Formats: sequence, structure tokens, C-alpha cells
Amino acid sequence: MDEDILSPDTIRQNRIPPGQRVTEKWPVLHAGRMPNIDITAWKFRIFGLVKREVEFDYGKFMALPMVKVYSDIHCVTGWSKLDNHWEGVSVNTLRDLADVDPKAGYAIIHAASDFTTNLSLNDFFQPDILFAIKHNDETLTSKHGYPVRLVVPRLYFWKSAKWVTGVEFTAEDEPGFWESRGYHNHGDPWKEERYSN
Repeated sequence: MDEDILSPDTIRQNRIPPGQRVTEKWPVLHAGRMPNIDITAWKFRIFGLVKREVEFDYGKFMALPMVKVYSDIHCVTGWSKLDNHWEGVSVNTLRDLADVDPKAGYAIIHAASDFTTNLSLNDFFQPDILFAIKHNDETLTSKHGYPVRLVVPRLYFWKSAKWVTGVEFTAEDEPGFWESRGYHNHGDPWKEERYSN
């Protein structure tokens, strides 16, 4: 495994976006009940506008090449947690395995309980984005997204979906759970893109 990939926000002179406050804790926020994931039945699927649909069980997913990412995270509710170390599968590894169709413009992240979130491919295929299995050298807990959580450090943390089950590549944008309930479609914390106008 190579050295940590540094998320660009960690080298800013001021690492705290407008309207945010630093916390040492990692608050737990989600809508509805926390899903109970059966790891023996869990699957991770890559589908949609791809040349090869791919599906992994937990063992096959864990056998993929891993990367480490050092990042900050920023929640739309106003807290920021600095100095996070993640370990998991780079989105670029999955892109290469599935051979994404050039017609695709968006990645729709699917997760347990029919949760989705949407990202443009420009936002999705960044070197510091990964499907994490560990945080600070510890396996993710259920409340933080075990077995797999997407981590998108440069956007508000609702884009970092917990309990991920797959990625669908699409030509058209499809606002996800929070985006269709008034949250900003993009979610850049440096521009305070918290809610839709």
C-alpha cells in the first residue's frame, strides 16, 4: 500500500469552511433506523452505463487493492472533524474494473434502505475519494456505515453515503435522498452549498 493520498483541503492554510466548528467527536446522523447488514448476503454492484457490470461479495471486495486517504470531513449541520485516516478501495479502481461508458456523466450511489446520493463524474473520480472499510485504523462500526462507506472529503458529508451497496452510472443526474428533500445538489462546504434555493 502506498503512502496516504492527501485530500487537498488538508493543506489549506485555513481548513475550516465558513459556518463550521471543529469537533473531536464523530457525531452519528442518519435518517430512519440503522440498517442491520447481513455480511454473508451483502453485495456491491457496479452497473448502468458500464461496459462490464461487476458484483462483489464481501470477500471479493476486501481482496481488491486498497488505498489510504488523509482528509477532513464537514457536516452540513455545522461540525468539522479534522485529521481522518481512511482505508478502502479507490473509486478509480472500480472505474477501471467496470470500464465506464463515455456517455456516463453521473454516479448514483446506492445504499441500504434504498438510500441514494448523486455525484457528477468530475466530483466522483477524484484521487481522494474511496469506498472506506476503515477509519483511523479501525474497521468501520455499523453506526458509521459498516461494511462500506463512500468518503467524498471535498463535499458535505451527506454525500459520503453509509452502508453502500453499489454504484450506478447514468447519463442524466438523479438527485438522491437528501438532494430531493431540499439539500443542495452539489454540496461544496467552501461555498456553503447547504440547501437548495
